[in-house]
Order: sequence, then structure tokens, then C-alpha cells
Amino acid sequence: MEKVVFIEIGMGIDLHGQDVTVAAVRACRDAIGHNSMPGIRDVLPGGELNNMRVRVTLGVPFRHDELDVEAVRHVFPYGQVDVQVVQGGLVASSGIVLPDKGDVTDEMVIVNAVVEVGY
Repeated sequence: MEKVVFIEIGMGIDLHGQDVTVAAVRACRDAIGHNSMPGIRDVLPGGELNNMRVRVTLGVPFRHDELDVEAVRHVFPYGQVDVQVVQGGLVASSGIVLPDKGDVTDEMVIVNAVVEVGY
């Protein structure tokens, strides 16, 4: 990415089911869900949204190989999306095991996202 023009941070949690993809998608939605970039076309080459580059760094506590990167990419409606997974996030007790919600333990999974937008 030549120029970063926007950075947002988000957090996502899967309280039950220990699904890192659910937590990662929620983290990305949290990062971009309260923003608007009305002037982004003015800075993108050719004024085209498809020339936007999106770099997503996810702090994931475990099961990196189970993360569905394509599901994460689909959170972003425009641009070329690059997803990097690093060690991070958190695993903590939810205080209860709910088998009907997919729990195999009482763990909740927390993923952090840094979303950089530029060109």
C-alpha cells in the first residue's frame, strides 16, 4: 500500500461456539461499522473504489488454521482486501457452557482487528 488514509480498530467476540471466524467478522464490522468516507474517491487513483486497498490485521488467539479468510474479505464491499492473521486477541471464560450454542468449553473468543484503507 502506497498511502494509508484511514485506520480503524475493532473488536469481535464469539461468546459461545469458540468460532474464530465469527469473532473476526464481528471485529471487522466493528472497525468499519460507524464510519463513512465521503471523500475517499477524491484520493483514490482514477477515483475508482476498486482501486482502494484494504489491509486487515487480525489478532487471533488460537485456531488460526480454522479462520475463513474469505468470510472476512466479504465484510468489505470495495477494494482489494489483504488479510493477515497474527497471534493476539484473548480467550476468557464466558462463565457457562451452552451445548445448544455449539460450546465445547466455557471459553469466549475475542479477536482484534486493525483495518487500514488507502491505495
